[in-house]
Amino acid sequence: MTPAELSRTVLRAVRRAVDDGELDAAVCTAGQRVVVERPRAGGTGDYATNVALQLARPAGRPPRQVAEILSRRLGDSPGIEDVVVTGPGFLNFRMAEPGAASGALVAEILGGGHRYGFAEEATGQAVRLHAPRDVRALVVMDAVGRLLRSQGVSVRTVCAGAPGPEWADLLGVRVDDVGGAEPGDIDIRPVPAPADPTPLGRDAARWALLHPAGHDHPRIGAEHLDRREANPLFRVQYAHARSRALTRNAADLGFTAAPGDVPGQQDLLAALADRPRILRAAAERHAPDRLARHLVSVADTFLAELHPSVLPQGEEKPSAAHRARLALAEAVGTVLAGGLTLLGIDAPAHL
Repeated sequence: MTPAELSRTVLRAVRRAVDDGELDAAVCTAGQRVVVERPRAGGTGDYATNVALQLARPAGRPPRQVAEILSRRLGDSPGIEDVVVTGPGFLNFRMAEPGAASGALVAEILGGGHRYGFAEEATGQAVRLHAPRDVRALVVMDAVGRLLRSQGVSVRTVCAGAPGPEWADLLGVRVDDVGGAEPGDIDIRPVPAPADPTPLGRDAARWALLHPAGHDHPRIGAEHLDRREANPLFRVQYAHARSRALTRNAADLGFTAAPGDVPGQQDLLAALADRPRILRAAAERHAPDRLARHLVSVADTFLAELHPSVLPQGEEKPSAAHRARLALAEAVGTVLAGGLTLLGIDAPAHL
């Protein structure tokens, strides 16, 4: 990991702490730039940053407390072996051996398959979700139920009225019961859609309803059907299809994937490593839009940075580097397919 990559990793940790409510939103403005340098006297490890001291005032916390919050979020980042807080709040990093962290992460994703980031066992928690008879509320409730179940929670879904047959048949909406709300229910009540989304078809309709945050007004239009770069759903499904095509093309060239060192892909590795946290946050906050935005981030980073370099070019022979990049591409496909499935959307192998 280069100092620039480490700087971006620290900045992502700051933003995640804000998203999860551990730090005040004002720190995002104060922490636009993270300086990483060699440790000074009294420091330790390979690199250090004083970002916690910069963020202490906007966060309204002592610098060392800010540093402790960030260190907990950085310890599991690919490429970082250890994080130590020294002095008034300096973060000191010891970097992992090249290839060790990235190879282990890719192997974990491929081993877990679509369940990467799922809870390993049931929590014993049971919740009841209730929604009005509204198409967006029902689709959001369906996705929230899937997310909660992925985190080991037992879920029962209830609608104030029987869903329309087209909602069940076309959009895949199912409820466990019909009736009024009860004390303790989790009320799912996003801003209603301005128009009937069913003409868009299942994938585009569900994306149109789930991608915006619940308090935002969704747009129901033909832009969700465009097979162009401007359409985020298309980019996610296209990225998944390309990841699968790379596996097929590599087989034609006589090589398969093998997890290993993939230099220059720290942003993509960090996005994949963030998947378990994203699933937990989306489930806890009943916000499938968080998962949708994460899928867009993974897809965009993959298409821009990794996809062009996976296969040998010209007379180039397949090498260990190609096998490692292919394994990373397959991990991307696994994360995209798993996320789309949780949203109730198809992950096509061909597009």
